Amino acid sequence: QVQLVESGGGLVQYGGSLRLSCAASGRTFSYFSMGWFRQAPGKEREFVATINYIGSMTDYADSVKGRFTISRDNAKNTVYLQMNSLKPEDTAVYYCAARPFWGGTYYQPKTYDYWGQGTQVTVSS
Repeated sequence: QVQLVESGGGLVQYGGSLRLSCAASGRTFSYFSMGWFRQAPGKEREFVATINYIGSMTDYADSVKGRFTISRDNAKNTVYLQMNSLKPEDTAVYYCAARPFWGGTYYQPKTYDYWGQGTQVTVSS
């Protein structure tokens, strides 16, 4: 089992920045690739970013490329999502997720085994 706890969400103005954190506990953190997803009211959960076991490979949704950066610190059992140039359309509950392999359809939520409870990000215009 892996327990994931997100933090760092909040209210920010258009163009602002936030850094989300996801702290993991339980099994060895470096065995898992990690993902960030988000879900806005009335919409399906969508892929935001992913990172492999050691942080050497990442990928992003087109909507956040160039604005968001995913990173991880295996010594701290934590994955981060740095979000810059935020837009109102980034408003959503953000979730981190873990799975014990890399590659394949990492943009699909169903391929992840463990999920956090989510943290709300609201961007005002």
